[in-house]
Amino acid sequence: MNTKNLSGAALEKALAAKLEELLRGVDWLRGWQVEHVGGASDAGFDLLAIVPLPGGGKAALCVECKGELRPSVFRMLADRIFSPAGRPKVVVPVLALPWVSPRVAELCAEHGWSWFDLAGNHRLDVPGLLHLQHTGNESVHVRPRPTANLSTREAGRVIRALLLPDHAGMRWTQREMQKHCQPNVSLGLVNKVVRYLRDEAFIEGAEDGGFRLRDPLKLLFAWRVAYRFERHERRGYFTLLQGRKLRDALAGLGLRTRGFAAYAAFSAAEFQAPHVRQPKTWLYVREQEVSKFEQLVEAKRVDSGENLVVLIPDDDGVFYLGDGGTMGDNRMNCTNAVQTYVDLYHCGGRGEEAAEALLNQRLKPEWKRRGLNV
Repeated sequence: MNTKNLSGAALEKALAAKLEELLRGVDWLRGWQVEHVGGASDAGFDLLAIVPLPGGGKAALCVECKGELRPSVFRMLADRIFSPAGRPKVVVPVLALPWVSPRVAELCAEHGWSWFDLAGNHRLDVPGLLHLQHTGNESVHVRPRPTANLSTREAGRVIRALLLPDHAGMRWTQREMQKHCQPNVSLGLVNKVVRYLRDEAFIEGAEDGGFRLRDPLKLLFAWRVAYRFERHERRGYFTLLQGRKLRDALAGLGLRTRGFAAYAAFSAAEFQAPHVRQPKTWLYVREQEVSKFEQLVEAKRVDSGENLVVLIPDDDGVFYLGDGGTMGDNRMNCTNAVQTYVDLYHCGGRGEEAAEALLNQRLKPEWKRRGLNV
C-alpha cells in the first residue's frame, strides 16, 4: 500500500482496517465492531469501535483520524469530551495517524488518550478490559523531516538557556535568546530551533509575543537522547596536587582562563547534588587553555593511572552559566546543572545514577519553585 498519498476517506479506511487488525489480534476478545462515523454525524470523531466489557455494558473507542499532527496542535485536541450514542460505560479517546512520533505518544499518555498508526505501533488502554502496547515497527509512512536537530551546537545553546532553572518562567524573544547563544549563532538558526521546539510543544507562545518554556523535563530528556558526549575529546592526566592545593590551583585556572575551565560531570555534581563519590577530578578545559591547565595544576598527560579527567569541549556552550553566574567564592566554576546532568548520563560508570540524583535533588525542585510543572 502506498501510504504516502493517503488522505480523506482512503486514510480513514486504512486506519479502520489497522484498528480491526489490532483488535483481532486479541484472541479472547469477542463481539467488537468498528464503524465509520466521519461526516455522517456531528460526533466529533471519525471511527467508533464498540467493545463489550466483562461485567456488562460496553466501551467505546472514539477515534480521531488525522493525516498529520504536530505535538503543539495535539494540545488543542487533548481536552475534547466525546459522547457517543448508547451511553457506553467507558469512553476512550483515540488518536490515529499514519505515523505517531514519540513526542505525540508522550502527550497522548499524559492526557489519557490511546493511539495507533498504520505501522501497527499502538497504545490502546481500555480501563477494566485491556491494555495493548507495542512500538518499534518501521513506519510505512514517509515521516516529515524535523525542522531542527537537537544534537547540533546551536540547538544545545538554546536548550541550555531555556532549561537553566534561573530562567524558568522567563519570557523570551528570539533576539534575547540569540544574545545567550553567542558567539556564532545567527538569528536564523535561533528561529529554526525555536520553531521546532514550539512544534514539539516544549515551549509555548507568550501573551505579548515571544515564548516561554512549557515542559522542561521532557525537553531535557529529548536533549539527553540527542546529546553527543563522545564529541568531546577525553584526556587523562596525573597530578601530585591534592585537597586544598588542587582546589586552589583550579580556582586560579578558572580566573586565568576567564571561565573557560570548569568542574564537570561527577566533580560538578559533588557541589550541586552530592551522591556518587569517586576519586577522579573531572574538568572541562577549552583547547586554547590546556597549556595553562598543565602548568597551574602541575599535570602530566598519562595513558593509565589518571586522577584528572579533562574533557576538551566540542563547543564552548558547555561553559554557559546564564547572566554572569558563578558557582562559589574562591572556587572554579562548575558546569550548570543541566549540562552536568547530560554529561553524567553519558559518561559511564555510575553516571546515570548520579544524573538521576541531580535531577531529583536539584533540577526538579528548582523548576517547581519557579512555577514549572515537572
